[in-house]
Amino acid sequence: MIYQLYPYILNNNYFDKFHDECGIFGIYSPYKVDTFSLIQFGLFALQHRGQEACGFSVLQDGFIISHKSEGLVLDFFRKISNSEYYHGNAVIGHTRYSTEGGQSKKNIQPFFGEDPYGKSIISIVHNGNLVNATNIRKKLESKGINFISEYSDSEVILRLIQKYLSESDNSLEKAIQKTTIDIKGAYSVIVLMDNKMAAFRDPNGIRPLCYGMLNEYTYIFSSETCGIDSVGGFYVRDLLPGEMIIVDQKKSIQFSLFTEKKNTKKRICSFEYIYFSRPDSLIENINVYEIREKSGEKLYEQHPVEADVVIGVPDSGVPASIGYSKASGIPFKPILVKNKYIGRSFILPKQEMREKMVNLKLNPILDEIKGKRIVIIDDSIVRGTTSRRLVYILRKAGAKEIHFRSASPPIIGPCYLGVNTPSKKDLISYNHIDKKNIEKILNVDSLEFLSMNNLIDILGSIHYCFGCFTGNYPVQKN
Repeated sequence: MIYQLYPYILNNNYFDKFHDECGIFGIYSPYKVDTFSLIQFGLFALQHRGQEACGFSVLQDGFIISHKSEGLVLDFFRKISNSEYYHGNAVIGHTRYSTEGGQSKKNIQPFFGEDPYGKSIISIVHNGNLVNATNIRKKLESKGINFISEYSDSEVILRLIQKYLSESDNSLEKAIQKTTIDIKGAYSVIVLMDNKMAAFRDPNGIRPLCYGMLNEYTYIFSSETCGIDSVGGFYVRDLLPGEMIIVDQKKSIQFSLFTEKKNTKKRICSFEYIYFSRPDSLIENINVYEIREKSGEKLYEQHPVEADVVIGVPDSGVPASIGYSKASGIPFKPILVKNKYIGRSFILPKQEMREKMVNLKLNPILDEIKGKRIVIIDDSIVRGTTSRRLVYILRKAGAKEIHFRSASPPIIGPCYLGVNTPSKKDLISYNHIDKKNIEKILNVDSLEFLSMNNLIDILGSIHYCFGCFTGNYPVQKN
C-alpha cells in the first residue's frame, strides 16, 4: 500500500519539502516610531520562512527589551496587551524554523547579551548555519563564557561579538570584523545595540538580506523585499557578499566590506528562487515569480507532451505550471484546492488518520480530472512521498494519464547552510539515479526534472549555490 511510506507522526517535514531556517527583519530610526506595529508587519510578511517561533527586541530610551515565544506571528502578537510598551526607535525580529539547536524554547531568537548589572546591551537575529559553531562554542566555554541556548550557532555569533566588543573599545564594526574571521558558513545577521544597528552577510551571500528606507532617515533590513513592502518602505538593494552596513543616531549610514573583494564569491542559494522566497519578492533584484514561470516554460521545451490540462501543486508549483501552459498551449486549471487554514503540526497517532492527511491539505476537483491527460508540476521532489500520494489521489479521481514535472533538477544532497533537509538516504533522486525507477515509484506515465543547464540559463549570470543538485558546496562542512 502507498500509505505504508508514512509510519511517523506528522510534523513540519510531512509535506516533503525543504524548509528554510528563518526570516530576519529590522528597522532603525533616530526618532521614536511605532516599532510594535512595524515589526509585526515585517515578521508576518516573512512568516513563510519559519513557523515554529518568533520574537523581537526593541530599543527604547537606551534599553533593549526582548519578547519571544513559540507559535505563529499573529498569534504571538495577539497575546501582547501592552503594545505601547514596545514602542522605540529601533527593533529587530526573527521567524524561526529550526536547523541547528532543535525546537527548545531556549533557542528562540533574538539572542541578547547583558552587562554585569543585568541590562541588555546587545541583541542579534541570524539566518543561516555555521559549519564550525561547535568548535567555537567549546573554545568560548573553556574561557568561561556562558551560553543560554542548548545549542545555537546564532548564539555563538552573539557571544563572539560580545567578546570582541570588550577587546575593541566597544567598536561594533571592529567586533563584527573579528567575528567574521572566526565563523564559517552561511549567515545573514542583524545586530542591535544601544545606539546603532548593524547588518552583515557572509562572503558568499548564501542567505538573502536586503535593505530599504521607510523615509529619509529610517532604515529597513529584511531577508526579502516583501518585508520592506509590508511596512510601506522602498527597496534600495541587497547587501553584497561580505558587506556590513551600520546605521546610528546621527542619521548616518556606513558601508564596508569586512573581507577582501578577492575573497568574496557570490553563491546565493538557488532554492530561494525555486521554493523558499515569496513570489512577490526580489532576490538580488531578480523577480522570484518570473524565475518560477520561466522554469515551467523550459520544462515544456525540454520534453513536450500531449495533455488536456496543466495543474500546479500549491503554492510554489503554480507559477511554473502557468509557464508550462503558456509554452505548450495546454490550459492551466487550479484543480488542486489547498486548505489555507490547516495547522502545521498535526499529531495523529493512528495510521488511518495519517492516511487522510494529504486529502485534508490538497483536494482535487474531480470533474476536471476524470478521463483527462494531466501534467502536474511541483517546485521539487525531495523524498518523493508527497508526490506519490498526489498521484494516488489523481489516479483515484480517474486521471487517464499523469505526467509529473519538477521545476528543479534532481536533489541528490542535503544542505547544511541554513536549510532543514533530509539525509542522502532519504532523497529519492540520490537513491534512484535511473529516472525510470522513480517513474515506477511515483506511478506516473512520465517524469521530467528541469535540467541544470536550463536552471542556470533561467537564473542568469549571478553565481549560485547548487549544492543540493550537484554535491558541490561553496563552504565545506567541518
